[in-house]
Amino acid sequence: MTEASSANSSRRPHWRRDVVELAALFTAVAVADAVANTVAHGPRGPVLLCSAAVALLATAGFHIWWSRRHENAPPPTDTGATAPSSAGRAPGADGQETALWRMRTTVRDEPGSLASLCTALSAQRVDILSLQTHPLSNGTVDEFLLRAPGALTPAELTRTVSGAGGSHSWLERADAHDLVDAPTRMLGLATRTALDSAELPLALRQLLGRCTIHSVPAHSLHGHPLAEQVPTEGVLEEHLMKFRDPSGGSLTIERPQLPFTPTEFARVRALVDLDARLGQRVPPRRDVLTLPEGNEITVRRADTSDLAAAREMHDRCSSKTLGLRYHGPVGDADRYLGHLLSPRFGRTLAVETASGRLVALGHLLWDGDETEVALLVEDAWQQRGIGAELLRRLVAMAAEAGCESVYAVTQASNTGMVAAMRGLRLPLDYQIEEGTLVITARPAGMPVAREPRESMRIHDSSGRR
Repeated sequence: MTEASSANSSRRPHWRRDVVELAALFTAVAVADAVANTVAHGPRGPVLLCSAAVALLATAGFHIWWSRRHENAPPPTDTGATAPSSAGRAPGADGQETALWRMRTTVRDEPGSLASLCTALSAQRVDILSLQTHPLSNGTVDEFLLRAPGALTPAELTRTVSGAGGSHSWLERADAHDLVDAPTRMLGLATRTALDSAELPLALRQLLGRCTIHSVPAHSLHGHPLAEQVPTEGVLEEHLMKFRDPSGGSLTIERPQLPFTPTEFARVRALVDLDARLGQRVPPRRDVLTLPEGNEITVRRADTSDLAAAREMHDRCSSKTLGLRYHGPVGDADRYLGHLLSPRFGRTLAVETASGRLVALGHLLWDGDETEVALLVEDAWQQRGIGAELLRRLVAMAAEAGCESVYAVTQASNTGMVAAMRGLRLPLDYQIEEGTLVITARPAGMPVAREPRESMRIHDSSGRR
């Protein structure tokens, strides 16, 4: 139809339609009058009325069922979509709840295998957000980031993948952090590792997901060799990786729930090599605080270069203070310092006076999947809020690193440590066994940057207010 004929038809009179509507109105009035007379004067009026009500309810129910069944169909005037395209819309476009999943599955290394898997996921309205391939000798491990309908269960998703040719599938919930593509994530982890030696275990855990990392020192506290000799190129087994630790000893990574791939092994080796080339490094930040009595102290990161100063602080501490900290023979206290100050096993904060004397140490130690916090304050500097300030900073570091919980091992008689843990105002769990008290805090939701106590004033590294 041309534009001229369309315009003429729009101006054409519609008297015929008006006559039909008027006739329909008179007919409806006549029918309604007849029905009313029959119900009012007929012997079966109530029966007819009830039958009409049942018929209306049945018609309404059928209309509702039909509408819901076809509510996702394209409109009749839609000329660009066919019926199958409705099922292939992106999840969430219609307002339905969706869920993010990380999935790995092994497919045959042949043309069309990945296409079959993607087609099967599309049929379930699953959106593939990212894909990484890990070539193997007898197949390919494909790692997907998926957005699936919230009503799709993990079992249904796994069956879909298995039916499309996937095997040895693994599935877990993902979050917004997984939306970062692999090259960007690797660059970020390399940057963190380059800035701080203590970041390597955390970077490996973020790269590999749920895994256990063990750093074994080269020698025990008594000088006996501990770490095994690992080849320079490292060792890759199905659920185990081993590397030479740049600080000496060995680095072992275990993941029982999911085998490692050669691609993951190469990425981990690149981070370990970067850490070895850069050597030991600690961020240079220094915070100067003013105590209530007016003395200034400096809080900074510590490493093995502070070993001599830490031993001198041990000499000034009483046997009771050292016993509460190390829970063992006081003579062995010095032997722990090399392990505690190494960035490989965690982060250490040091407190020094204006003259440069070390008076307190706070340790955040990576203990497998858990994180331990420990404090040591020289006797002459106790009861001034230094321990509480160190503890707050350490727990904030744990929150920044994504640690779910932090525990402190002490004695029930150590009222100072108990009070400091309670001062965090976090959920705490207490376990007492043979006089040893384990207090566990959960730093989730704790701000990363914490202000010092109201009784302390903070300066920058130059000492200005």
